[in-house]
Amino acid sequence: MAKIHSERERTITIQGIEIFLSCPDELPLTWIGSEDVFNQLIAAWDVIDKLDLPLNPRLVGKPGVGKTTLAYAAAKSLNQPVFIYQCTMDTRPEDLLITPVIDKGGAIRYVASSLVTAMIEGGVSILDEGNRMGEKAWASLAPLLDTRRYIESIVAGVKIAAHPNFRICVTTNEDASTFEIPEYIESRLQPQIFLDFPEAEEEKAILKSTLPFVEDAIIDYVVAFLQQAHLADCRYTIRDGINIARYAAKRLERVETGDPQPILRQSISMTLGDEALEHAL
Repeated sequence: MAKIHSERERTITIQGIEIFLSCPDELPLTWIGSEDVFNQLIAAWDVIDKLDLPLNPRLVGKPGVGKTTLAYAAAKSLNQPVFIYQCTMDTRPEDLLITPVIDKGGAIRYVASSLVTAMIEGGVSILDEGNRMGEKAWASLAPLLDTRRYIESIVAGVKIAAHPNFRICVTTNEDASTFEIPEYIESRLQPQIFLDFPEAEEEKAILKSTLPFVEDAIIDYVVAFLQQAHLADCRYTIRDGINIARYAAKRLERVETGDPQPILRQSISMTLGDEALEHAL
């Protein structure tokens, strides 16, 4: 039975072990893309019967198409705390679960990861870029991702069951710098929800929402560039577009010119390389 201590200290006692909790993420992220993929994600988390369990959806797509933004916005719509964990190739099982830390007095403190904190508090955990982790890290999550819904920390010597409101989502990238997710884990990360490049109007809305201080002429130019790149199946994404538009706006603040196109082309080149200019106006 878990005993919650001071909210200020954010600690909890589980099986006689005091565990320090992580803080949720509060980010200014809004989903402006497809309503259909938003609803697909929410449906995966639904529980429609007392015998039902939430699924563990996996968001798949190229870097920069908005997977993390979608996951965060959908999670916030549930009115639950949201915790984002950035996965890397160096992620260890104890990083995902509970890490021992030596305090100033030399005593060991057990610190729960953002994922385990979400389990305890009934929040939503987003494992960002999950396919950058190796198999040992994934293996520690196997019982959490099936009907058992618990984790076992060897370090702290505790077993922690997930709160009924706990939800999880994993984002994965389609690029060369990732690992294959083990098959026994992949079967637990379902359904797969695919995100593609947004349409022109969606890209424009995202850019205007993110960069409301940037002139429409810059936004329109960047959208046209991105759409041409998408048609050529290039890797350039809305994230690249935001960086191009932001830098171009900064440059244009410092020069006297009636034609922003040379600055925009330079911004594309400096952001993505000269090869990207073949898709520019």
